[in-house]
Amino acid sequence: MGHRVGPERLADMMLYLQKKRCHNLDLVTPTHFVPQILAALVVACGKGLQLPLVYNCAGYENLETLKLLDGVVDMYLPDAKYSDNKHALRTSKMPRYVDHNQIALREMHRQVGPLQLDEEGIARRGLLIRHLVMPEDISGTREVLRWIAEELGPDTPVSLMDQYFPAWKAVNDPVLNRRLTWDEYKTALDALEEFKLDAGYVQEDLMELDTTSSV
Repeated sequence: MGHRVGPERLADMMLYLQKKRCHNLDLVTPTHFVPQILAALVVACGKGLQLPLVYNCAGYENLETLKLLDGVVDMYLPDAKYSDNKHALRTSKMPRYVDHNQIALREMHRQVGPLQLDEEGIARRGLLIRHLVMPEDISGTREVLRWIAEELGPDTPVSLMDQYFPAWKAVNDPVLNRRLTWDEYKTALDALEEFKLDAGYVQEDLMELDTTSSV
């Protein structure tokens, strides 16, 4: 139920959010609109836009597109969904996801570095990687985290998410038709600790179900 807008209208929307004192402009799944976004930014910046720009995506990006955004995007918020191309293709219909994802994450990190917060704890620049832990380790969590630590550095923050929920076709899938267990998330937390990725974020939904946890 969206509305068609041109660059001028999009620029006005950006400036409106700045007037409302938003912390940033969060562009969600924006890749197919990059030309229009860049055109709108030319207009908006000419009228005083100063808000940080967040590029919020699945991490399945084209390197040439990312290079167009060098110096434009302040913060990248990508996913690192899988460590195995077979699972990525079966579950998300993304051919060669891991290959494209790793190239994209390297480029994002080159452009903006790890996440930087201001004195109030508000993100201003940098890279924050999301990883959703999935049932039966379909996501290949330990390998994803190992790659991030070794290739981008342990100071790269990771948001380790536990809220996988089966919907649509996953409801009838023998592997994906259930929520995550505490043991599965705890294994992911252990990997986070193993690779010293302590600059990011974890979630407490499943932790609260385990009263013996010291995490």
